[in-house]
Amino acid sequence: MPRAPMVTFAFLAGLALSVPTSLHAATPPPTWDDLVQVKSKRADAVYLLPGADFKPYTKIMLDPTEVAFRKNWLRDYNNSRTSLGSRISDSEAQEMMKKVQTGFEEIFIKAYQDAGYQVVKSPGPDVLRLRTAIVNLDVAAPDRMTAGRSRTYSREAGQATLVLEARDSVTGAVLGRAVDAQSTGDTGALIRNRVTNTADFQRLFKSWATGSIKGLNALKEQTPPPK
Repeated sequence: MPRAPMVTFAFLAGLALSVPTSLHAATPPPTWDDLVQVKSKRADAVYLLPGADFKPYTKIMLDPTEVAFRKNWLRDYNNSRTSLGSRISDSEAQEMMKKVQTGFEEIFIKAYQDAGYQVVKSPGPDVLRLRTAIVNLDVAAPDRMTAGRSRTYSREAGQATLVLEARDSVTGAVLGRAVDAQSTGDTGALIRNRVTNTADFQRLFKSWATGSIKGLNALKEQTPPPK
């Protein structure tokens, strides 16, 4: 499956991330706030706090996931529809965002639990706080489930960008951030509907969850911590 290009995404107040403009360039900047870029095979860009020790963390606290469509996605999609009945309403777009949020969180939590991490709701010295966002969400062929709808074909289900931030749950210190943009469902011409789109985005979310767990486990095994 081809990797989607790194694309610009807006500031997410709930995530409290100030994304530098240069991060969207072909070559990301070497630093982001007090974090330093490190090589990664699992994400487009990964930044860590020099000397951060991830060994004490055996539990995870997951903040509510922020979700945002690609800028002007709704407008562009509706402008491409010839029939008013095939357009997506604001309420339908909000419903889609909510389903992405709950679906992502369910997959993320289960993946960490299956990997042996306890998922908690309160801070602690052994709790790593994860703040996540799905931004630049672009659904190629959303299915409105309307009567008499025509078939929709698309090579891909769409694309999205994951923003992941790890903090010490007690002090709030930022220990790392990762950004990864991916397309999903590149299986050739395919009739698209909410069932196929959901399945493809779920596979993407599982891939992100698995990648983040592997990354955390690798950091926990490092001695001494990266500097």
